[in-house]
Amino acid sequence: MPSSVMPMPMPSQADGRPSPAAVSAVGLRKSYGDKVVLDGIDLHIPEGSIFALLGPNGAGKTTAVKILSTLITADGGQARVAGHDLTAEAQSVRAAIGVTGQFSAVDGLITGEENMLLMADLNHLSKQEGRRVTAELLERFDLTEAAKKPASTYSGGMKRRLDIAMTLVGSPRIIFLDEPTTGLDPRSRHNMWQIIRELVSDGVTVFLTTQYLEEADQLADRIAVLNNGKIAAEGTAEELKRLIPGGHIRLRFTDPDAYRAAATALTGAARDDEALALQLPSNGTQRELRSVLDWLDSADIEADELTLHTPDLDDVFFALTATAQPKEAVR
Repeated sequence: MPSSVMPMPMPSQADGRPSPAAVSAVGLRKSYGDKVVLDGIDLHIPEGSIFALLGPNGAGKTTAVKILSTLITADGGQARVAGHDLTAEAQSVRAAIGVTGQFSAVDGLITGEENMLLMADLNHLSKQEGRRVTAELLERFDLTEAAKKPASTYSGGMKRRLDIAMTLVGSPRIIFLDEPTTGLDPRSRHNMWQIIRELVSDGVTVFLTTQYLEEADQLADRIAVLNNGKIAAEGTAEELKRLIPGGHIRLRFTDPDAYRAAATALTGAARDDEALALQLPSNGTQRELRSVLDWLDSADIEADELTLHTPDLDDVFFALTATAQPKEAVR
C-alpha cells in the first residue's frame, strides 16, 4: 500500500462550500532530535463533528493533540483551532478547548465534587455558578451519588466520566480526547461512546485518538490514519474500507444445476463445489451489486443466498501501517 496521502472529498455544506473548520492545519511538523514524528500533516475538521486519528503506538497521535491544544509547539506549519491562530492566539485557543488525556487528571485524594469545584475555580467561575455547573454535570454523568466519596474509590469508568465532566466545566467548543476508553471494560466503553455522541449533539467538536478500531468505526464522521509521520489516508469509515482489496460477493445455491450454470457463466468466480458457492471480487458498491442481481435475473438463475463481504477497519489499519516499526515510543 503506498504511503502517500489518499485524498478524499472534503466535507461540505448543502450549498457545496467547505464546512467551517473547528480545527485546521497545514504542513504541521514536529521532530524530537533526528526522530521525525509529524512530517507535514494537513487536517480539516468541521464544526460539530467527531474526527478520529488512528495510528500504531509511537505514530505521533498524542503529539498532534499536544500541539493543537497548545501544550507543545510545532516545528513548522500553521494551524487554527476554533478560528484562532495556534501560535498568535494561544490563549484564545485554550479558552475554547478542553483536553482529556490517556491518563486521568482526577485527583484521587479529594472527592468527585471537590475535583469539579476545583475546575470551576480554575475557570474563574463564581462560587454560586461553580456549584450550579458542578451539580448539573455530576447529574449528567451519573455521579451524584458518588460525589462526596474520594475519587480514589471510583471505578475506571467513573473516573473517566468524572474526567470528561471536569473538562466540560469551562463549556469548551472543542474537546480533545486522547484514547479516552483505554483500560475500560466493554460496558464502560459503550457508556463513554454514548457520552461522546451526546456531546456532539450539543454542538461540540470532538477530536479523538484511539487504538480501538471499532470505536472509530462507531463514532467518527471522518477518520485519518497516521503512519510514519504522514496522513496515509483520510475519509469516512466506508471510504477507507473501499481502499482495501478483498471485498467479495458470495453466492450460495442449493440446486446443483443452478450452481453449475452460474459457475460456467461467471468465469472469474472462485468455486466451492462442496458448498455450492461462488465468490466474486467486489468493491462493495451498489452499482456492482445491482449488476450481479440483474445478471442472475437475465440468466433466470436463482441464488439461495447472497452475502456481501467488505474489508473492515482492521484490514485498513493493517494495510496502511504495515511498514510502521517505530524504534522509539514517541507518542
